[in-house]
Amino acid sequence: MQIAFLVAPEGVEQVELTDPWQAVADAGDTPRLLSTRSGKIQAFNHLDKADTFPVDDTVADASLADYGALVLPGGVANPDFLRMDEQAVAFVRAFFDAGKPVASICHGPWTLVEADVVRGRTLTSWPSLRTDIRNAGGEWVDEQVKVCEAAPSTLITSRKPDDLKAFCEAFTEVFAKVSRG
Repeated sequence: MQIAFLVAPEGVEQVELTDPWQAVADAGDTPRLLSTRSGKIQAFNHLDKADTFPVDDTVADASLADYGALVLPGGVANPDFLRMDEQAVAFVRAFFDAGKPVASICHGPWTLVEADVVRGRTLTSWPSLRTDIRNAGGEWVDEQVKVCEAAPSTLITSRKPDDLKAFCEAFTEVFAKVSRG
């Protein structure tokens, strides 16, 4: 199964991209990097530039049918850029409409708020998003990982890089259920 990793052209927290990417590959699925522009994305280690990664497809050219699940890594700038891009927001919303699972960590839920998909869901994030999530109708909890199985799709969220091990274990378990049908 192909898993979409949606990131902005710059600003993604590198470890929140690379650790989940490796977890997807280790689970036997195929990670694919999507962005709002073709070429390469610039990752960051907090505020410092880190590595660049090649984009596999743009969100404008991507088809929801090609992906079984979605991962939204964090970084402060990454989801802030994504939530200002109508095609990226629509792509995220489409996963929920189709009942496909979505995993998001750290500041990643900002894009979920913009897509209006947190209403009635319980999730976690970086603590500074707590008010945004509540204002969007979601319930925010301070937990290492939260799996919310509210219909129509499962949402897996985590707070920060320190939670990556638990985050990766939780979302790969959910994604495996989808893969097995």
